Amino acid sequence: MNDKQKEPVRIDKFLWAVRAYKTRGQAISAIRMGRILINGNPVKPSRVIEGNDILTVRKPPVTYTFKIIIPLSNRVSAKLVGNFLSDLTPESEKAKMDMIRNDPSGYRKKGSGRPTKKERRIIDKWRDHSGDL
Repeated sequence: MNDKQKEPVRIDKFLWAVRAYKTRGQAISAIRMGRILINGNPVKPSRVIEGNDILTVRKPPVTYTFKIIIPLSNRVSAKLVGNFLSDLTPESEKAKMDMIRNDPSGYRKKGSGRPTKKERRIIDKWRDHSGDL
C-alpha cells in the first residue's frame, strides 16, 4: 500500500468517489437520512471507513450492499470502481429496479422525447382513473 491508500477516508467522500452519488452533498443528505449503514450501524458523514467494511446503501426501493476493498478519496472512472468496491447485492434487490423500469405507469423510454398532446391526454386520463382503484 502506498501513502495515499493509508490516509483516512470519510464515508461521504468515498460514496462520491465510487459514484454511488453524483455529489458529496447528495451523499451527505443520504447519510443524514439514515440510508447509509456501515457494518449494520448508522453513521455520520465524517465517519472514517476502512477496508473490509460492509456498506449498505438504501436508494428506495433498492438496498445495495457492498464490501469496501480499498478506501478511496479521489473520484475514479466507472470502469475502475470494481477495484475498490465489491458488489454483494442479492439478485432479488436488483430485480426490484428492473420491475420499476418495466412498469409502464409514468415511465417513458429514454430518447422518446416529450409526450405529444394526444399522449399527454392518455397519460392524464390513466392517472385520473388509476386513483379510483
